[in-house]
Order: sequence, then C-alpha cells, then structure tokens
Amino acid sequence: MNTLRILLLTLCFISNTTFAQWHDYSFKVMGTISHVQLWLDTSNSANANELFQLVEGEMNRIDRLMSPYKPNSEVSKINRLAANTPLIISIELFDLLVTAQDISKLSAGAFDLTYASVGYKYNYRDQQKPSSKEIQALLPKINYHSISLSPKHSSISLRSDKIKIDLGGIAKGHAIKRCLDILKQHGVLHALVSAGGDTALLGDRKGRPWLVGIKHPRADEKTVVHIPLENEAISTSGDYERFFVKDGVRYHHIINPQTGESANEVVSVSIVGKDATYVDALSTTVFVKGLTKGLEFIEQLPDYEAIVIDKNYQLYFSSGLRQ
Repeated sequence: MNTLRILLLTLCFISNTTFAQWHDYSFKVMGTISHVQLWLDTSNSANANELFQLVEGEMNRIDRLMSPYKPNSEVSKINRLAANTPLIISIELFDLLVTAQDISKLSAGAFDLTYASVGYKYNYRDQQKPSSKEIQALLPKINYHSISLSPKHSSISLRSDKIKIDLGGIAKGHAIKRCLDILKQHGVLHALVSAGGDTALLGDRKGRPWLVGIKHPRADEKTVVHIPLENEAISTSGDYERFFVKDGVRYHHIINPQTGESANEVVSVSIVGKDATYVDALSTTVFVKGLTKGLEFIEQLPDYEAIVIDKNYQLYFSSGLRQ
C-alpha cells in the first residue's frame, strides 16, 4: 500500500509520437508498489519502456543487495558472518552504512540499523511479537556503536552474533535517488519515482509543481494535506504500513531502539528535503522521537521540513512549512 497519494493531474496521452507526452509505469519491488512517471519530448531519443526497465532493474538490484529477507544479499551475509570476522562489502553498501551511522549519531540513536536485533522477532503477517523477556534479553544488542566500519578495507564487523541490521529505514530512499540519477543521465527533465512511502521528484510537472498528498493514517482513500514540490523528495513513515492489533494494542514495524517496542507517540511523519536517502531515514527518526522532540530535532536541520500527525490526527508542521 502506498503511503503517499500522488495527485496526478489529468494527463493527455497523445497517440501521435511526434509530440511530447507523459509516460507511466508501476511494478512490485521491495515488498511494495513502485511507480514511475516521466516526460519525454521530441528532443530526447530515449525510449520510455527502456527507461522503465532501467529503473525497475536498478530497484531490483538494490533489493537483492540490501534485503535482509534474501539469504544471498550482502545484508543477510553481514547478519550471518560479520560477528565472526570483518566482512568486505561493496562500496555502495559501505557508503550507505556510513550515512546511516552519521544519522544515528546526529539523532542520538533514534535512528539505528541494529533495531533489527529485536525487530526480527516481530512477525506481522502471523501477528506474533516477542515476549517482554525476549525484548529485555536482546535490547542491549540495539546499539549502533556495535557496528564497526573500516574505510580502508570497505569492511564491516559486528560485536555479537546476536546483533542484526536492517536497512528498511533508508534503502528505499537510496534506491529512488539512484533511479532519478539514471533518468537524469538519459536526459529526462521531469519525473517522479516512488516506492511505498518514499517519493523523489525531478523538476516540476511542466510548469506546475508536483502535488503530493499525505494519506490519512486511518482511512485509505483520504488525504489529509497536499504538498506542492519541485526537485525534492518526501518520505512518510506511518504505523499503518506493517502492523497488527492484539489485545487492543497496535504493533507496527517502526521500532524504538530504546525500548525494542513499536514507537507510539505519533501515527505518521513525513519529511521533505532534497536528499531522498536522508529524507527516508529522517522520517523514521522523527517518528521514533515523537511530536515535541521530533519537531525540535528537525528544526535544527535547515534543509528539511516535517509534517507530523499525532494520535488525535492533528497535523503539525515544522516552521518552514508553516511559513
């Protein structure tokens, strides 16, 4: 289910190929639906279908590299082997791990890839959660300081075989950023690439801003606000993406690294900014921090803005959006 509602204004698909036109394509990847929309004019020799295949191929390549659910991915190998010996990994994954560590430090641990040390015990499909005893036993393993990165060797090591990492809070942002770069390299000037709650935008919609709608956290067909954007990215983290309700309690996939349990102060956070990778990670960060601390945190980052929805479905905006 897409977190963001993309308000695509009525498009005129012209059959005469001598005219410019919009092209759309959707596909499944990373456990969600990805959507691509781009404009091609007569000066661009690229073929829309070829561009779509390049984007889909890139998204699937990153999924094969970074999914903790694929046994042959580099992330899965890290979780199996990096506690025993330093593991040499690709430069791409290494650089993304460095970025994740930087955000962990910036956020004082609110963003932490090692949340998976407890998080993997949650099974949302089968509505299973770890017991309090299991959480307390594994909670000390959530600590981003337990990840050691060696730039010299492009290697990673983990302090314990109980430590697990998961890039679910940053990999989609990285992927859509890479896809926009591919489209730029092929001369595309106006495009949208989305994957779940993450959307990156290239240019505008031919003289008008892209309009991105943030969905109501408890009503699939409703949006609560529309944001006009150009050359930016937006990411939404919500407690409705992967969850189950048991004994009246909602258990969802955004784990608070301090408690090992689902963060529960807000229900939705959207972050807007130029860098899709950071935007993805910061939406998780602010969600974990909650309304007051989350907005205080984002106010310290001049290049990013936030929209937070609290438990009463009240909207709050960072100062840049209020203006």
